[in-house]
Amino acid sequence: MRRDTQLDALRAIAVTMVMYSHFFAAGGSSFWGHIGVRLFFVLSGFLITRLLLEARAAAEFEAVPALKSFYVRRALRIFPPYFAVLGFVWLVDLEQSRGSLAWHALYLSNFWFALRNEWTPWVLAHLWSLSIEEQFYIVWPLIVLLAPRRRLGAICIGVILLSLSYRFYWPITGAPSLARDLLPPASMDALAVGALLAVHRTGTAQLPQWLRLGWPAFAAAFFVLQWFVPTPADSVQEWGRWLLLEVLPLAPLVVVVASCSPSLGGYRGRLLDLPPLLALGRVSYGIYLYHPIVLSLAVKSQPWIPVNVSEQGPGRFLVAGTATLIVASVSWLLFERPLNSLKRHFPYVAPGTGAAIRAGVGTIDGGWLGRTAGAYPHGSLDGRKPSLARDLQRTDRS
Repeated sequence: MRRDTQLDALRAIAVTMVMYSHFFAAGGSSFWGHIGVRLFFVLSGFLITRLLLEARAAAEFEAVPALKSFYVRRALRIFPPYFAVLGFVWLVDLEQSRGSLAWHALYLSNFWFALRNEWTPWVLAHLWSLSIEEQFYIVWPLIVLLAPRRRLGAICIGVILLSLSYRFYWPITGAPSLARDLLPPASMDALAVGALLAVHRTGTAQLPQWLRLGWPAFAAAFFVLQWFVPTPADSVQEWGRWLLLEVLPLAPLVVVVASCSPSLGGYRGRLLDLPPLLALGRVSYGIYLYHPIVLSLAVKSQPWIPVNVSEQGPGRFLVAGTATLIVASVSWLLFERPLNSLKRHFPYVAPGTGAAIRAGVGTIDGGWLGRTAGAYPHGSLDGRKPSLARDLQRTDRS
């Protein structure tokens, strides 16, 4: 399978939405930032499930070694910068965050904020989504690698329905709370629709007709609701609006991810293949992880900065955004990429065939904000000639 470079462009777009929300949008929050996170979730569900299904399709596949490799590879990709951030926050006690660090270290950030119903400490508030990802990584590989293959589509649909049913609980509570968005079921629909896309893609290249033809209606309904329908004062009506804003974007997001894998053509494909966009996607995990830390330090440094970074606006977006990009790029080049290279020692299946090599070394190891180490030459995942890559594709499909 060729490496889907345009998915890096989607990561770049998603993380830009998040930075716009936190650096530029009024009040430090925007639904576009939330859509960016939802896009990351769809990407994660799709890439992780596809990766595991390809490993499972190899003749040499064994479940226990594959699971071990998955968890080791995820740890190599995610843990080093994550715990470096927590170590820095502990060292300087940034925004008095030490009291919550144990929760964040255990990837329970979403539960920490949900239980307190407030974004304190705000400098670590973004870690809720990374906790959701990690909780997903613990359970989902067991399902994909051990459940009957023919049942995976039904399992994905079941998870989506479970997430939707979870949302119907909230009118009973009488008032919204952070738990409504932060507990795992609130994000399982986005992760599961991405996984369902991966399962679907192993059987057919075409999306269902209702999705291919109907997604513009879902997108239009979302934009009308977001821009022209004010938030109702009544809690039940507010719940209905929130539910639609969460669910309506899923169909367009799935279509976008499906279109970019393997790739879009024409002018849209050329835009997504622009090197700066792909480079931004390559370091998107670092951007997401570091940007509140950089913002906090920038605000503390306001007396020495000639533009206003203490408030939302272009000055904050320019200065904090540029500094975040520099930090994330240095982290990728000097810290993350060298550690990622160790993944070659942990293939998903035993080496010895083209399928094993591809599944263990050359596949996109894509978590929510994660990606493989290094750049693969010639537009191919494993750096081999396109003809051999096509042969490996045919082997997997047979």
